[in-house]
Amino acid sequence: MMKKYTSLIAALSAAAMLPVPMPVGAVTAPIPNPVISRNCPAYSGSNPATAVAGNDEHYFSFWNAQCPDYLAYDLSGIPEENRKVIDAVWYCTSAYDTIGMYINRNQEPSDYTIEINAAEGGAYPESGWEVVATVENNTLASRQHVVEFEGYNWIRISVTKADDRDGATAMLNFDIHDVSRGVSDSWLFLGDSITAGGMNNCYGTGFATYVNRLDERYFPIQENGGIGGITSKDGKENIDRWLSTYPGQYVSIAYGTNDAWGNQTGPQKYYENTVYMIEAVLALGKTPVLPKIPHAEEAGVADYLDSYNEMIDKIYAEYPQVVPGPDFSRILAEHTEYLSADGVHPNSEGYEEMRRIWAETMYENVYKKAPGSSAIRGDVNDDGKFDLTDLVAMQKYLLKKGSISNLYNADLTGDGSADVFDLAMMKRELLEDKK
Repeated sequence: MMKKYTSLIAALSAAAMLPVPMPVGAVTAPIPNPVISRNCPAYSGSNPATAVAGNDEHYFSFWNAQCPDYLAYDLSGIPEENRKVIDAVWYCTSAYDTIGMYINRNQEPSDYTIEINAAEGGAYPESGWEVVATVENNTLASRQHVVEFEGYNWIRISVTKADDRDGATAMLNFDIHDVSRGVSDSWLFLGDSITAGGMNNCYGTGFATYVNRLDERYFPIQENGGIGGITSKDGKENIDRWLSTYPGQYVSIAYGTNDAWGNQTGPQKYYENTVYMIEAVLALGKTPVLPKIPHAEEAGVADYLDSYNEMIDKIYAEYPQVVPGPDFSRILAEHTEYLSADGVHPNSEGYEEMRRIWAETMYENVYKKAPGSSAIRGDVNDDGKFDLTDLVAMQKYLLKKGSISNLYNADLTGDGSADVFDLAMMKRELLEDKK
């Protein structure tokens, strides 16, 4: 028996040293994608004094410069194994996209390139830059770019236009994350003005920082996709375009307040629009997240909210792949002190609480384990015990000849993936006493 298992593990090790991709819709702990550019040497052309504001820990400070200009980082001090593949993400304070009635562009890069350089670290290289991404006529307030970075030391974003204007000022934060094991811990929060205010990572404490306080292994890539005044119809009409530029895993869909305001959409149509967006996310192998629509005191919203939130309960039942987000319907009903004078939008304290609650809820529902599943380490078939049937199931899974029910319990090594090293640990724990 031992020889058989040892031979199989050896074969698996030779064939599959990388983590096996997780199945579509599975809820498992993300592989950490830590930010690696924090406070690394930063350079800029015409305004070098603000370069360090692009990658410090404060998202209320920004690199800013008159276009054309660049923001460059020397990553040579980062261990090479932590920068083989990177995700370069920039953020500004504009509304997420130029749609709706409240279009707001605030020094947003519209034409730019992402460039890398193999020069040695220590002195800014004037030549040798290679373009790895070119963006023109951008309308989004943040973007991610996954870059093969092995053999390189430098990265820069070169902005030629801001707000679609020559000579305008660009303003942004620019983070580099290690995604050498895949873009796993990346989040896009789509929604209306409540999302725009609640998931802003430029003022106060952001979702990523709150997650990091709960578990220092993680510092999520976090894009705020909130746009004031829009409904689920706008989300449906634009989500395919938004997803086409988003390489991450988690997509929160948080519309409904404007749909319910005066019942302008109707619960059934809201349901259909939301299902379209969920299926668009699932079709790309990404994970949809759906919170409850927040409680409101304003009668024009409050009178219809229950019927809309009933549609969310229906979606939870019909789509088990959907991760439930925070129940802001209940939370804000219990804490109306977090609402502003209009009875709909949270006040500043309320928005800060929303970010904290988002982090705590996702830590329970995503970062720790799949909701409602067994929490027994090694119990990959989710039958409430860890035994040889789990070892067999794990072997078949790694050979792509079967599936497992609980990916969280399969991660015995705690590295955020289910792979041959976890199988070896399962074998050792189950069979060591049988030698």
